[in-house]
Order: sequence, then structure tokens, then C-alpha cells
Amino acid sequence: MRSADIDIVLFDLGGVLFDFGGVPAMKALAAIDDDDELWSRWLTCRWVRAFERGDCSADAFAAGVVDDWQLQIDAETFLASFRSWLGGPLTGAEELVADTKRVLPVGCLSNTNTVHWTDTEGKWSILREFDVRFLSFEMGCVKPDHEIFERVAQTLGSEPNRILFLDDNRINTDAAREADFRAVRVKGVDGARRALIELRILSE
Repeated sequence: MRSADIDIVLFDLGGVLFDFGGVPAMKALAAIDDDDELWSRWLTCRWVRAFERGDCSADAFAAGVVDDWQLQIDAETFLASFRSWLGGPLTGAEELVADTKRVLPVGCLSNTNTVHWTDTEGKWSILREFDVRFLSFEMGCVKPDHEIFERVAQTLGSEPNRILFLDDNRINTDAAREADFRAVRVKGVDGARRALIELRILSE
């Protein structure tokens, strides 16, 4: 792959460019040891999907998750914890986005929600560096559903196989590939940079 083969690079946010503390917190609450098992359950949870599509309130989401997952905390405590899950940009994230942007347009494709987005949108300048932002709660659809990838490609006016998507979650990269995106599972900034170098989009 060369940069000439790609129209745009789309980054996931949490776990790729931003610190995401939700995995260890939810693993402890749900007594689940495996990251992939946790993500599979989280991404298919009806309350998570509804909240990140913008279809329910934060209070309803918290109450629903506590009930469905049989968590041993109340909804208010869970929601307070949930607010803290998305931290700031990882070290090197802004530099990576800037380096990539010098070669190709860049965007983000993220499952997020009104709570996390309201808390972070005006706080971090990196979010203003993207040429396009695809946010689940604004789009009304979520990863890993085929619909979100289809709508992204339509909005961009690109063939799916000319869109490179970097995400830390296997269920999302698998779904993106099924939608004919070029998708690579990466962990953090170093993993994303390494993938972009291996794909000859960035140089060493």
C-alpha cells in the first residue's frame, strides 16, 4: 500500500489516540478477565448501543447497564465512573495526526456519546485537527454495524477500499474489512504509527 492508494486515514479515538480507562474499570465491575470478551459484550449491549447512537439519556443508559450486567453498584455511581473513562490524548497523538495530515486527509470514526464528547470537545486541540469527524451519537449508528461504514464511505465519496481505518478493537476492524475498508487493529499511538509506516504512508 502507498499513500496514493488511500484517500483518507480514519482514527478511532479511545485506545488509539486517547487514553481509555473503561476496559480495566468495566472488567473489574463485570468480573470479566478477557479484553476481547468484554468488548464483544460491551459493543453488543443494547444500552451501550442506544446511548452511543444518541437514542437514550445518560441516566437511562447507566440504569440499563447496571441492570443488564447485574453490577453491584447503583446507576449514579456507575455514571460518575463512566464519565472518567475517557482521558486525554496519549503521548505523541497530536504529532501522529499532524504527520499523517501532511500526507493525507485525516478523520476520526468513534463510538462516543454526549457525556464523553461534551466533556472533551473543547478541551483538546487535537479534535479540531481532523478534516472530518464521524461520531456515533451524531450519526445515529455505531461500530461494528455495517451501516456506519457504509455511511462513512458515502459521505466521503470514496470507494471503501481507499479508506484506511485504525482501531484497537478486533470486532470493529473485522466489521470494517467486511465492509471493504482497509482496516488495521492497532494499540495506542505507537501501534498506529507502526502500522502507518508498514503501510508506507509514513516514513521512519
